[in-house]
Amino acid sequence: MQPNIAADSLMAYNLTDQKIPPARALHGQPHWRRAASVLLTCAGLLLLSGCREDMHNQPKFIPLRENTFYPDGRSARPVLEGTIARGQLEDDSLLYTGKVNDREVDQFPFPITAQDLARGRERFNIYCSPCHSLLGDGNGMIVQRGFKHPPAYFEERLLKAPVGHFFNVMTNGWGAMPDYSAQVPVADRWRIAAYIRALQLSRTAKPGDLPPGEQVTGHEPEAVGTQVSETDAGEETMGEPSAERAAVHTTPPPAKTRLTGDPGGKAAR
Repeated sequence: MQPNIAADSLMAYNLTDQKIPPARALHGQPHWRRAASVLLTCAGLLLLSGCREDMHNQPKFIPLRENTFYPDGRSARPVLEGTIARGQLEDDSLLYTGKVNDREVDQFPFPITAQDLARGRERFNIYCSPCHSLLGDGNGMIVQRGFKHPPAYFEERLLKAPVGHFFNVMTNGWGAMPDYSAQVPVADRWRIAAYIRALQLSRTAKPGDLPPGEQVTGHEPEAVGTQVSETDAGEETMGEPSAERAAVHTTPPPAKTRLTGDPGGKAAR
């Protein structure tokens, strides 16, 4: 089959002699113009999308910045009278101040158990003993190094002081003693106050102070090592016998060795 020379010649004439660009012949406009229009369209869409505010530019008051909306010009508004922050109601005067009718009282806001005393002893040894010593005589380690000597818990004034006084001192400080309200929770302050009362009774108690059915044997009580777990410290468990509260573990004292003496029974010196 012979090729159609006339048709091929005509097509070559149209593409060469008339010099019609292939892009214009196919699409009707130059390629660069088409690309430029696409880029301009995309740029316009990006600019339009950046015009939305949503929450990027909020109509809010900047703290401590002047605001002409209010007559006093302050943007930070004072709280309404009687406003109480969540968790700061503290409507139990005895629990949070140790006072009733603005007077220190000699009662606890929740029942004190053996676990509470053990917890109070542990907290006392951590926070109080550096000044007051483990015995409560005011001869703690930092006192021995020159710090001001605190009063002993066995002074007449403190023996007569209500437990609310000790709670109040731990909460607000007293003299050279700073407050421990940030370090010790409310419940633990009451437990420490209970342990302080126990220290006082260890020096001043008489056989007649024992409850009925108890008796003094005449033997020196054996020391008991006490450890309290850290799971208790929350105020939610005040006075509640819960398994999640501080567990008290007692360590048996070491066995006593009998001194050997002469046949007469006198101990060897």
